[in-house]
Amino acid sequence: MNLRVPQVRFEPSDELAALCKAGGDPLRLSVLRVLTNDSFGVLELAQIFAIGQSGMSHHLKVLAQAGLVATRREGNAIFYRRALPQSELLGGTLHAALLEEVDGLPLADEVRQRIAAVHAQRATASRDFFARAAEKLQAQQDLIAGLPQYRDSVLALLDSLSFDATASALEVGPGDGGFLVELARRFSRVTALDNSPAMLELARARCSDEQLGNVELKLADALHDEQLPADCVVLNMVLHHFAAPAEALGQLARLVKAGGSLLVTELCSHDQGWAREACGDLWLGFDQDDLARWAKHAGLIPGESLYIGLKNGFQIQVRHFAKPTLNGPTSPTLHR
Repeated sequence: MNLRVPQVRFEPSDELAALCKAGGDPLRLSVLRVLTNDSFGVLELAQIFAIGQSGMSHHLKVLAQAGLVATRREGNAIFYRRALPQSELLGGTLHAALLEEVDGLPLADEVRQRIAAVHAQRATASRDFFARAAEKLQAQQDLIAGLPQYRDSVLALLDSLSFDATASALEVGPGDGGFLVELARRFSRVTALDNSPAMLELARARCSDEQLGNVELKLADALHDEQLPADCVVLNMVLHHFAAPAEALGQLARLVKAGGSLLVTELCSHDQGWAREACGDLWLGFDQDDLARWAKHAGLIPGESLYIGLKNGFQIQVRHFAKPTLNGPTSPTLHR
């Protein structure tokens, strides 16, 4: 006797049902709200919502099956972020509407406090690394992408913006001060901020050797300490050390004058987990679309971008973001 195996049929409505099921739980909606401009590992989300890891894993699986969250591997860890809706696909309109409603949900105070605790844990790990490894950090970073490998590209983009003679610049996380030499030649006043005393001393030695009289070095937290805004703010291989990079871009945007520019040099997304241990990286590069989306959310206008492929397989992105003038949007390349 021949037994026929019944064929399983998937109807288009199955995808809509999965989407509705995923959005039908208050905790899962709160997870989507927390992931608005950040990404977290399962243990971090379990900490934020004060539930067990297995329970959080179940909720993330349901959200992933519905296409509401996407995953990204960071070394041995997996981080979850919101998936972007695709309006041309079935359920895309519902997906977009759900996220729009979710973004209006308030976060409980205790959830906000636990998010802050997770960010603090990440920041502490980063500061501890720089305190331990300041002297050898430059050599370790050169294994991936040293300043000589992207300096000319950043300068080409910088020079194309044609800042006037009285313009000011601010570099966040100047490292050993190598790029401060270039900024000092192009701007009347340059400020460098770093929250690591050890790293700041390296930059101070470089400024002394080069006799850079128009550079001011400050031991400060760029995200929270008050600073005068500058015409050009520069971040070279710094963003991947911030605990919450999307939030950091929003904070750094306030340091840019109206009509000014933010220049970001970063690695594109990669899977080389050893960079965490060797260089203290909290994030393994960034997706180009994520950077543009975070910048837009911070009120910046994406401008020119350059991409540099390296022999070791890494890729660097050099990005320009313009801050609109008080009278409205400005041309991304007009600073005359």
